Amino acid sequence: MDLSSKNKSPLLRHSYRAYGLHLLSSAPVPGLSDEDADIPKPDIILELGSEPDWVTSATQLPSIVQCSKPAIPETGDPAFTSSALGHEEFFELAYSDGTRFVVDRAAQQVWGACPPPLTIEDLATYLLGPIMGFVLRRRGVLSLHASAVCIDGQAIVLCGESESGKSTTAAALALQGIPVLCEDIAALTEEGDRLQVEAGYPRVCLWPDAVRDLLGVREALARLTPNWDKRFLSLDGSQAKFEPKKKPLGQIYLLAPRVAEADAPRIEEVSSREALLDLVQNTYMNWLLDRTQRAAEFAVLSNLVTRVPMRRVVPHADPARIGTLCDLIVSDSSGLIGRPEPARLAPSR
Repeated sequence: MDLSSKNKSPLLRHSYRAYGLHLLSSAPVPGLSDEDADIPKPDIILELGSEPDWVTSATQLPSIVQCSKPAIPETGDPAFTSSALGHEEFFELAYSDGTRFVVDRAAQQVWGACPPPLTIEDLATYLLGPIMGFVLRRRGVLSLHASAVCIDGQAIVLCGESESGKSTTAAALALQGIPVLCEDIAALTEEGDRLQVEAGYPRVCLWPDAVRDLLGVREALARLTPNWDKRFLSLDGSQAKFEPKKKPLGQIYLLAPRVAEADAPRIEEVSSREALLDLVQNTYMNWLLDRTQRAAEFAVLSNLVTRVPMRRVVPHADPARIGTLCDLIVSDSSGLIGRPEPARLAPSR
């Protein structure tokens, strides 16, 4: 399908930019800011709501389940199934709450819908997280399960597993005046001889306990959706700022489990081997990779850890010490930025 011709449709009125991609949407997407610029050829055509003909045709193709993940009651996450349609001409991403997305092979067309009582805010929460993560995977963009902030003009990446404190730390830094580049997904692209971290979207999503730790009360921030208790810190400049432009990758911090030790929070040296093992486990949606793709990603990450400063961050279990943690990250990153040779995505020869 020619995306430039689709751009002429009067139904596609909303233009956005996220993770380095231009999106043209049939409906407003909560969490994204409309761009006034005319996009002659968008990267993604996004259709939300009524099922278009191409989706009806796609879902009539033979379906093979590629991945199935159970629900997580502790976080309210529904069960998830990813299926290939036809000979991987399309992919269907379905959640047990009835939310569905269909993506074409090239990840240039995306459709999504959800049933009542779910709302457009619920749909956008899926879209800006796992669905865009899937799109980036399909487009060959290496993405870390990480948040990133901008310090001294460079991207400082906070990488770790779910519930490791990536978003909370990014939010704490944001409340100190440091712009946030992205949260939960850090998409890495190459420009010249440097790796760049693409800007995500102007929000940081937080659980109510994290909101309480940062702002005093659990209800200090608005809900992401009427149907979920998770909140968001807006990066609209009122309390915190968003960095809308990609930035060169300066440093990666690997978040360790919280401890109650007297010398925490602290920052530790980490070997290239240890850093590699951490990154392999924390690339976004790595469970979608086949053996060949895993080998290729391992080669890229092996090169990455030798060319980018890596540190391990050990937070304290006491949330009152997050300010000290932020001070350590700012001080440490400022001393390291600019020292290493430029990082490249291509594996070493």
